[in-house]
Amino acid sequence: MTITRIETSERLSQAVIHNGIAYIAGQVARDKPGASVAEQTQNILDRTDALLTKAGTDKSKLLTAQVWISDIRYFDEMNQVWNAWLPPGEAPTRACVESRLAATHFFVEISVTAAVD
Repeated sequence: MTITRIETSERLSQAVIHNGIAYIAGQVARDKPGASVAEQTQNILDRTDALLTKAGTDKSKLLTAQVWISDIRYFDEMNQVWNAWLPPGEAPTRACVESRLAATHFFVEISVTAAVD
């Protein structure tokens, strides 16, 4: 059994690959704290793209996604960026819930799982 861990710290790995599946940890806008919901979402998706690439896959192979937003009023703004990011016809399963995030300057957190060739 092979397990590959990417960007591992004492607490977590940003990605783990096992049995042809890449599990990407929940991403927040570390580079854009306090920015708009749209800017934070784009930052998260850029980071997600980079992690998917490191894992040997891409967003066209997404299986599922979990989205947490700090206020449900942000749903439409987040979705505008999310929808523009997804390749047409390649939408994963997804859950989106309102939740208190780790810090008040983060409005969105996204985690995805993708198939790896």
